[in-house]
Amino acid sequence: MREVSQEGQRRGRRMRVGAWKVAGDLPASFRYAAQGLAYGFASQRNFRIHVFTGAAVFSLGLLLGLSADRLAVLVLTVTAVLVLELLNTATEAVVDLAVGRRFHPLARIAKDCAAAAVLVAALSSMMIALLLLVPPLLARLGL
Repeated sequence: MREVSQEGQRRGRRMRVGAWKVAGDLPASFRYAAQGLAYGFASQRNFRIHVFTGAAVFSLGLLLGLSADRLAVLVLTVTAVLVLELLNTATEAVVDLAVGRRFHPLARIAKDCAAAAVLVAALSSMMIALLLLVPPLLARLGL
């Protein structure tokens, strides 16, 4: 790979072309985002679980005839969990890049806190789904 950059050399660093990319246009930005989604879906079991669970919850909400505002709340809570799962994945990748195969207590804290953020969001999302879905489900079942 070809070495670059006047900016990098001015800062006393050497960078390589291809080690990072800057989106030159809007379609490229969307392409990079789609690659991130595809990576998350392909490599992260929990992301897939959240996607399928979210789709099932939304489908149940549609079947139960929830109002648009209640469906929107479900979408927002599921989306929050998915966003945090992607940020957790990014955090883990950056921490691994920074520390390599060495153990560092701050790396553990960063990873644990990112995972905890996903857990908190998933638990609150589950509570919201139960509050929104259980009453109409019980009514539909005649209970």
